[in-house]
Amino acid sequence: MGISLLVKNCSELITLAGKHPRKGVEMENIGIIKDGAVAILNEGIECAGKTDEVIKKVEITPKTKTIDATGKLVMPGFVDPHTHLVFAGTRETEFELRLKGLSYEEIAKRGGGIKNTVRATREASEQELLALAKIRLDRILEWGTTTVEIKSGYGLDFENEMKLLRVIHELNRIHPMEIASTFLGAHEVPEEQSKAEYINLIKGMIVEVSKMSLAEFCDVFCERGVFSYDESLEILKFAKGHKLGLKVHADELSTSGGSLLAGKLGAISADHLVYPSPEGLQLMKKRGVVAVLLPGTSLTLKSKNFAPARKLIDMEIPVALATDFNPGTCLIEGMVVIIGLGCLLLGMTPAETITSSTINAACAIGRGDRIGSIEKGKQADIIILNIPNYKHLSYRFTTNFVRYVIKKGKVVVSTE
Repeated sequence: MGISLLVKNCSELITLAGKHPRKGVEMENIGIIKDGAVAILNEGIECAGKTDEVIKKVEITPKTKTIDATGKLVMPGFVDPHTHLVFAGTRETEFELRLKGLSYEEIAKRGGGIKNTVRATREASEQELLALAKIRLDRILEWGTTTVEIKSGYGLDFENEMKLLRVIHELNRIHPMEIASTFLGAHEVPEEQSKAEYINLIKGMIVEVSKMSLAEFCDVFCERGVFSYDESLEILKFAKGHKLGLKVHADELSTSGGSLLAGKLGAISADHLVYPSPEGLQLMKKRGVVAVLLPGTSLTLKSKNFAPARKLIDMEIPVALATDFNPGTCLIEGMVVIIGLGCLLLGMTPAETITSSTINAACAIGRGDRIGSIEKGKQADIIILNIPNYKHLSYRFTTNFVRYVIKKGKVVVSTE
């Protein structure tokens, strides 16, 4: 059978072959092939390698679409493993307050923060939220992200959390983007309930989410003033008992025990990690927990500290990057911008940020066996950028160089 799509003459082809997250010095090995090519059959990758070698291996027919990638970088589509993309309302006033010196916690005490977005999101209809989220996904796709994780967490009651999860489910059905759904009822405590009452409600929501298959993962904001270590442990153990994968908002604003919790429970990822404990990091390493770092959020919050990426990499903890796209603390849409911040703020190398935005990010949402690399048998999620090599991504990180986005073997974005 002839191949359906051939991408040839790539200036650089980044392959990142493998199904498991890369750690330590492995993160520098991104699998560069000069003058590379990728052959695609329907939704999957048939083979990848040097252009002349690939052409010899495959059958090219009149029906085969060919893209000449001369002078261009070809690589796996970006994977964004941490977003809060479904919401209503904006919080530009809080941005101004932070510029005047107020902290995230001070703004929250004034009724701002997550609760501000909750009020707007509760008032929005399901169709309104779907329309808003679709526009955001369209823009993110244009930046080369082909798979994204989306969390609930702006409902904070049964009706509205289910509404958000239904919107995420519908987005996954209608949009070219592939979506991993995460239940984050434990994002904040609603104004109308005590924490104990709300934790009981969260458990009831977990039962429903599991029964209806509305989410793959359960997350919790383990932080002072939100959910303590013990409360987070209680929620996540209950979620694990209902067959949900585990994620943790960990040690973002303080050493709150989030990294320790993620390591103890063997969560698939621990996210933020600005203030992780040594014990937590050792447990994360032992259990293979992926560290998802969010430099855009620390930048927006005017933090004096950033996640210790170099320490994590040196410890051989797998590191991924994500946007944390949300209305309050980071509205960055493109993973390319996060790649630049990974280098400038976290001290990562250009190659490490590529690994962190593709195969490691895929592993942070349980998809390393299907996406995140370019090799035979993987899903054909590929981007073609108008730059000659991968170093330009971090060097020129505020520009969108994407020319083609290929999702499951189909061209879904083309600017040429």
